[in-house]
Amino acid sequence: MAKYELPALPYSFDALEPYIDAMTMEIHHDRHHAGYVNNLNNAVSGTELEKLSLEDVLKSISKYPVAVRNNGGGHFNHSLFWQVMKKNGGGNPNAELSKAIESNFGSFDSFKEKFSNAAATRFGSGWAWLVVNQGKLLVGSTPNQDNPLMDLSEIKGTPILGLDVWEHAYYLKYQNKRPDYISAWWNVVNWDAVTEKYLEALK
Repeated sequence: MAKYELPALPYSFDALEPYIDAMTMEIHHDRHHAGYVNNLNNAVSGTELEKLSLEDVLKSISKYPVAVRNNGGGHFNHSLFWQVMKKNGGGNPNAELSKAIESNFGSFDSFKEKFSNAAATRFGSGWAWLVVNQGKLLVGSTPNQDNPLMDLSEIKGTPILGLDVWEHAYYLKYQNKRPDYISAWWNVVNWDAVTEKYLEALK
């Protein structure tokens, strides 16, 4: 039995319309994410990595082959990405997270601006993140399928919100207009899930 499995989407492919189209969601989940899972299983098969959690592998990723880095990151990042979106999402965060955002960034609007800028200015493919680091909230970005759990990441912490800015995440609907995709994406953020991840990261 394979160590890693593709998680089911917690909603239908068309649930995030009109902000993210159904075809993009289907290709993104069933092909891209599935590909990372299959390649990760092949990369760890027969090695000591089969005994470790994905989080533990990522925390020491500099020790392992690039195939584990790329596909392990791809699997983790996308698994989180599906969870932090929902139909009829958007709006404002829950009280606990809202207070933390205001404390760390001054206001929710300034946080959104900083996060959107991190996503828009990430050169090439990558991700924008909101992370918890020693109780504080930080915003940053990573290239390719790297994430803030990795020992070689410039921004470190527990990811609680991530935005995929690879072109495969938005090209069918938005073509090269990444800022339009970022702006639309705020309408599908699942703040309940993000708040849960925030409170868990504080423990």
